[in-house]
Parts: sequence; structure tokens; C-alpha cells
Amino acid sequence: MAKHSQLDTVIELNNVRFSWPGNPTPTLDIPTLSVKQGQHVFIKGPSGCGKSTLLSLLTGISTCESGDLHVLGTELATLSQTQRDRFRADNIGYIFQQFNLLPYLSVIDNVILPCHFSSKRKQAVDGNLKEQACQLLQRLHLAEDLLHKPVVDLSIGQQQRVAAARALIGKPRLVIADEPTSALDFANRSAFIELLMEQAEQAQSTLVFVSHDPSLEAHFNTRLNLQDINKIKVGVVSQ
Repeated sequence: MAKHSQLDTVIELNNVRFSWPGNPTPTLDIPTLSVKQGQHVFIKGPSGCGKSTLLSLLTGISTCESGDLHVLGTELATLSQTQRDRFRADNIGYIFQQFNLLPYLSVIDNVILPCHFSSKRKQAVDGNLKEQACQLLQRLHLAEDLLHKPVVDLSIGQQQRVAAARALIGKPRLVIADEPTSALDFANRSAFIELLMEQAEQAQSTLVFVSHDPSLEAHFNTRLNLQDINKIKVGVVSQ
């Protein structure tokens, strides 16, 4: 497992290229990108510019075809798929665009799931695991009578809040969010952002947040248009 020398650098990309199989044109060609510990980064850009692809690389779901990509001092391309899965479980809270909740589990059981896969995140929970999950969900305005229902009984907006709580539990060092407020109304979007920032500050987590919603930009100390750093421009990309 390759380690990077700058421990305060959470994410570092150098000359990273990625192409989807069967697509001769790369989706990403990023000469350089660096994110420091504790930074809250807002990433924007039009559909097809590679935002979700970048998040897939940062979480080790995909690996770059060339260049160097370090996350939390680890070069993900040097790890096996199993090692990348373990690294992600221990260190990254990921709010997927499609949520990726388990439909046969209750709301609470979906939220605490990362702590069953990672003893590191379970140990980071203050007090009782289910109580912590309930507190996160209450802060996200999810009604108490929903907490033990199967997650499939919830609306899309409610499921989105469950996915957010799952990503935050256990104080992961890096939180990555892919369009996490798209199904929320104004009040619940505000509660979500408030909780996300509060939890990130408490855990000293680094936050990478992708969104089309320009009203959220002001909450972030770093704002980035992916088209400014990706040499592949929309209109050529097939994401």
C-alpha cells in the first residue's frame, strides 16, 4: 500500500486519465487536483462533464488508467478490489446519487450498516449505535414513526435523508456526496446542509460535494467547476 508524504493532503490527483470501456474518448483528463484535510469542496459542472466519474475514482469504485491518485495518503490503484472496499468502508462516507439503500432492511438498520462493515467507524460512534442513528435521522427531520419501517416504504426524499445519515455515522474522514439534495424541499435541504457541515466539523472530515444547485455554493469554502480542471470538455464526453 503506497503512502503519500503529505499527510495533510486528503486527495491528490496528478495527470489522471479515465475512459469507460468501449469509449475511445476519455471522460476525465485532470492534470492536477489537491484537497486538504478539513476542506469542504463544492464541485459543479454540466451533465456529462465527469462529476460522478470523478467521485467513482475517489472512492475506489473505479481506478484511473494512468496518472497518480492518492486518497488519505493511499494510492488506490495499488490496492486489490477487496482492499479498496475495506478502505472505503473504513474511511469514506458516500451519499450515492441512487442512494444504494437495502430495501429489505429497516431505516435504522440501513443507517448503522457501515458500522457492521467497519469496526473503525463503529468505535468512532459516541454511545449507543442505534441511538446515534436516531439522532442523525431526527436532525434530518425524519419522523420517529418511520425509523423502524422498511426503507422501501419511504418517499424518495425520505430515502435521501436515510442515505445521508448512513454516510455520516461513524465520523468517516472523507464524506463524498453526489447530488445529495436533489429530492429535498427547501426546509429539508437546509436541515441537511446544516447537519452535514456540523458533522464534518465535529469529525474534522473533508467533504466533497457534487451538485447542480447553485444556491448551495455559498456554504462551501472551496468551489470548483470541473470543466476548469478537466481537459476533456462536454460535447466530446460520453459519461
